[in-house]
Amino acid sequence: MTALDDAWPPSDFDPRTAVLPPVGDLAMTRAWYGFMTARVTIALALLLLQATQYALTGTVPAWVLAMCALYLASAMATRLLARPRLPRHALDPTWLLTVGMDVLAIALLQLFQSGTISYTPLLGVPVLLTAVLGTRPMAIGMALAITLLLLLETWWASAHGLTESTGRYLQAGLAGLGYLLVAFLANQLAARLMREEQLALAGLHAARLQAQVNQLVMETQTDGVVVVDTHNRMRTANPAARALLGLDAAGLRPTLDAQPSWAPLLELARATFEQATPQAADLTLRSASRGARRLRVHTRMTEAPGRAHERLCVMFLHDLREAEARTRTEKMAAMGRMSAAVAHEIRNPLAAIVQANALLDEELQSPGQRQLTQMIQHNAQRLAKIVDEVLDVARVPEAGRTAPPSLLLDASVQDICADWVRRAPQRRRVQLALATQGLPVDFDSEHLRRVLVNLLDNALRYASERPAAIQVTTRLSAERQSSLQVWSDGAPLEESVERHLFEPFFSSESRSSGLGLYICRELCERHRASIGYQRSARQLEGASVQGNEFSVQFRPPKPAERTPPAH
Repeated sequence: MTALDDAWPPSDFDPRTAVLPPVGDLAMTRAWYGFMTARVTIALALLLLQATQYALTGTVPAWVLAMCALYLASAMATRLLARPRLPRHALDPTWLLTVGMDVLAIALLQLFQSGTISYTPLLGVPVLLTAVLGTRPMAIGMALAITLLLLLETWWASAHGLTESTGRYLQAGLAGLGYLLVAFLANQLAARLMREEQLALAGLHAARLQAQVNQLVMETQTDGVVVVDTHNRMRTANPAARALLGLDAAGLRPTLDAQPSWAPLLELARATFEQATPQAADLTLRSASRGARRLRVHTRMTEAPGRAHERLCVMFLHDLREAEARTRTEKMAAMGRMSAAVAHEIRNPLAAIVQANALLDEELQSPGQRQLTQMIQHNAQRLAKIVDEVLDVARVPEAGRTAPPSLLLDASVQDICADWVRRAPQRRRVQLALATQGLPVDFDSEHLRRVLVNLLDNALRYASERPAAIQVTTRLSAERQSSLQVWSDGAPLEESVERHLFEPFFSSESRSSGLGLYICRELCERHRASIGYQRSARQLEGASVQGNEFSVQFRPPKPAERTPPAH
C-alpha cells in the first residue's frame, strides 16, 4: 500500500515488516555523525589556516602542516569508514584514539603557537563529544584532563618567559571550570534525551504491535470496515469491505463520490460528520455490473481533541444477504423435513384425485360439468407443481461431486430460449444478444434451464406486447467473468416486494407459490454464482425504456479458462 496522508500512517503501514532500531541509539548515532562531521570541518579549517600563514609569512614549520594534514585525513577516514561506537559503559581504544587525536592536535598547535592564536575554544569539541556520547565519569575525566593540559601549557609558557604567569593561570583555571560545567550539563541533557528516546521507541513499538493486532483483526473480520475522512476519501478498507464495494485493486482508495452506487454511503458519512453522532441504516447499493446489494451500515466518528480537521468516520458494513442466508438456512433446516414429509403425504391423494377426475371427465357429457372437471385438473396440476417445488427445495445438493459441471453459456442460453419460445406464440417477442465469446461457465445445464425458464416466465407475466419487450443478453466483463441478464419492460416493483423477492413462499400474486425466484437463488448459490435485481434502461423501438432486469453473475473462470478458444 502507498502513503495516504501524514495524519493517517496506519493506512500504509505494514507492522509485520517494520524493523525497530536499537533502543536509545538512534539519537546518539545522529549525534556521532554530527560530531565526526564537525571534526572534519575543524581539521580542514586548521589546515587552511596554517597553509595560508605558511604562504604569507613562512613562519609555520613544515611539520605543523604535516600534522594538520594528518589530522584531516584521520578525521575524514573516521567519518567515512568508521561506524558509531558509543562507549557508555567501558573505555574503547578506538574511541580514545578519536578523542585523543583531537586533543593532541589542538594542544600541539596551542603549545607551539602560543601568543599568536588561541586554540583553547577548540578543546570544547572533544569535551562535548565525550559528554554527549560517553559516560559521566568519562566526560568529567576529559574535562579534568584538558584543564590539566591547559595548566601545563601555561606553566611551560611562563617558564620560557613567553607570557605573564598569573593571568594565564587564572585564565586556564576558569576555562577548565567552564569545561567541567559544560561536560556535566551536556552529559545530563544527553542522558535525558536518551531516556526520552527509549520511552518514545517503546511507545512506538507498542503502537506497532497494536497496529499489527488491528490489521489482523480487520483482515479476518467478515464485516466490512471502511475509514473515511472529512473529504469523503477512503483512508483504508479491509478485504471484506473491498469485496462489498467492488474494489479490486488493494492500493485503490477513491472518494465516496467516485461511483454513483456509493451515494447512500456518502450521505451517511456526511450525516455522521454533521451531527457528530453514530448513524445506522439499511442501504441498497445498485451497480450495473454487480446488481443490487443490501447492506446494514453502522458509523462511528473518531476525533483528536482540539484537531477537528482530523475527524474520521469508521463505517461497519454488514451484508444483509449473508445475514438473511444464515437466517434462511436455520429456518429451512427446520422447515425442510416437515415440508418434504407434507409434500409426500399430499402427492399420493393428489394422484388419486387427478386419476378420478380424468375418469369422471370421460363419463360427463354436459359442458358445464366438463368445465368443472377441467378446473379440478388445472388446480390439481398447480398443486402438483407446488409439491414438486417444495420437494426440490428440501432436496440436498448432489453428494460426492468433486468438480463443477461446465457448459458453453451462449449456446445453452440460445437453445433454452428457442425451446421456451416454441411452447406458445405469445413468447416470440424475445430478443437475444449473446457476447461471452464461447467462454464456458461452471453451471449444471438442467439447473441453468430451470433458472432461465423461471426468469423468462416472470418477465412474460409483466412485459408488454411490443416486439423485443423481453431481452436476454450475456456479457463478458474486463476480468472475463460471464453474466446473464433477463430484461423486460414491465412496471417497477414496489419497494416492499423488492425487499422480499428471493424469499421462499413470498409472492405478490395469490396464484404463485413464491418459490420460483427462491429456487433460482438456491441453484445459483449452489454453483457459487449470484443473482440480483435492478431497474435498467434498454433500447426498445428506438427509444430508451426503463425495465426490470434480473442478472446472474457466474463464478469467475479459472486461470486456464480466461483465454477463450480460437475459432
